[in-house]
Amino acid sequence: MCITCGCGAGEVKIEGEAPDHDHEHGHEHVHADGTTHSHDHGHDHSHGHEHSHPHPHDHAHEHSEAAQHSHAPGVSNKRMVQIEQDILSKNNAYANENRQQLAERGIFALNLVSSPGSGKTTLLCKTITLLGTQPLAVIEGDQQTSQDAQRIRATGAPAIQINTGKGCHLDAHMVGHAMGQLRLQIDSLLMIENVGNLVCPAAFDLGEAHKVVILSVTEGEDKPIKYPDMFRAASLMLLNKIDLLPYLDFDVAAAIAYARQVNPQIRVIQVSATSGAGMDEWLAFLRAGLAAAHSARHETVDQLKQKIAALEAQLQRT
Repeated sequence: MCITCGCGAGEVKIEGEAPDHDHEHGHEHVHADGTTHSHDHGHDHSHGHEHSHPHPHDHAHEHSEAAQHSHAPGVSNKRMVQIEQDILSKNNAYANENRQQLAERGIFALNLVSSPGSGKTTLLCKTITLLGTQPLAVIEGDQQTSQDAQRIRATGAPAIQINTGKGCHLDAHMVGHAMGQLRLQIDSLLMIENVGNLVCPAAFDLGEAHKVVILSVTEGEDKPIKYPDMFRAASLMLLNKIDLLPYLDFDVAAAIAYARQVNPQIRVIQVSATSGAGMDEWLAFLRAGLAAAHSARHETVDQLKQKIAALEAQLQRT
């Protein structure tokens, strides 16, 4: 269930996964009088993950049925809050697992979010080309089709498509499965292109280092105050398609001011995949993140070695 709009995910499809995988979908029905009952749908799955999931595969997105019934008259706000808390708690557990796996391998992960048509995929393709030999992979989120993943693979980068069906966002459980299919390299970059939506993805942690919100100058400059949760959750705003500014009535200063009104710490980079403007600053952001992830991985390894050495010394003394 999407806690914001109540969308249903339907059948989530991840490239590379066999159709007989074992996901149990636990659905909770909330009736008009506030009473509930639940049931599980078990499906046999066989996961080819490099990592193991200690949690049951019951998808954090108990999507459509709970959401649809929860809008019935008579359901208390307290009950709705509890449902939302349960869903986010489960998602956050998956996200923490993803984050741990990424940190252990020195992978810098970004969650790219925007409205449909903001130019995310075009910007992503240009970024991949400019990064050259940097190891990276892409997870593509769309409701249907694999066209964006095909565009990414045409650049030479590995990509996997997640089709969310009726769902309006990716969640951490979906991303964890996709990570297993991609077999991510150590000290690499992972870019997650979320479903085009400035509402629901704001609430779902995927285990990423940063949310990067992309705002195109073909949209209204007031988007940050219309969709404040997304801009508040993001660390960076890419103001995209600035090569079109001479042909548009778009107030750049106002857009940046609105973004900082809801998130005073948000960084803003003005970019254009067409002209190349701002791309050096964007690439510098990526390289700094990669360096930090690499350094953190080595620190973790060194700390582990120190603990092992201390234990060995203790054993020798006893």
